[in-house]
Amino acid sequence: MRYKNIVEGIFVKRLNRFIAQVLIDGKLEEVHVKNTGRCMELFIEGVKVYLEKSDNPNRKTRYSLISIYKGDVLVNIDSQVPNQVIYEALIAGKIEEIGQVTYASREVTYGTCRFDIYYEKGMEKGFIEVKGVTLEEAGLALFPDAPTLRGTKHIHTLVKAKDEGYKNYVCFLIQMDHIHRFRPHHERDRVFADSLYQSIQLGLGLLVYNSKLSIDTIELGDSGLLLNQSYN
Repeated sequence: MRYKNIVEGIFVKRLNRFIAQVLIDGKLEEVHVKNTGRCMELFIEGVKVYLEKSDNPNRKTRYSLISIYKGDVLVNIDSQVPNQVIYEALIAGKIEEIGQVTYASREVTYGTCRFDIYYEKGMEKGFIEVKGVTLEEAGLALFPDAPTLRGTKHIHTLVKAKDEGYKNYVCFLIQMDHIHRFRPHHERDRVFADSLYQSIQLGLGLLVYNSKLSIDTIELGDSGLLLNQSYN
């Protein structure tokens, strides 16, 4: 995926879940934040960020914050982009664990859940729920960065659908390059972590990939490793 009209800025502060202040060409601008998560380890005053300038003259904010540097690592924080990256890779046959599909559609409802992707591969059919990962500690990617009841519900519903003949996956797209290790963040959400490990044991498919990033692109990177870390 490629962004348009990318500009560089310096992060100042976050005003609320949706708005931040950024210095662009020496001018203080209020910009849209494309991630409602906490991201407290990323939103540090003075760090370099990249934004996409809107071509809509009627929009309240002229810029959207899409990526931010954590040290020398560029992190894409756009919470909408992981679905697009995985969908494009799936259509292109780049998801190794699934292979070439014959049909795919986005935002498909099953029961009371809406999953990111529905796919068919010959007689095989299934759902893929995509989770973007922006939290990293010492080379380890972690999800979630805050408790997620919705995420746990998705996991349970994917297992239920599996029992009805669907071959389902939960996919974690690490929105950084060079990070290959992942585990659920049980310190932040023990219920989600337990649900993920239990669901994998019950046959839920797991996909972990990092991303290839530039200042204006993001695409599927390398497959990663789930750390089956025990905890009490």
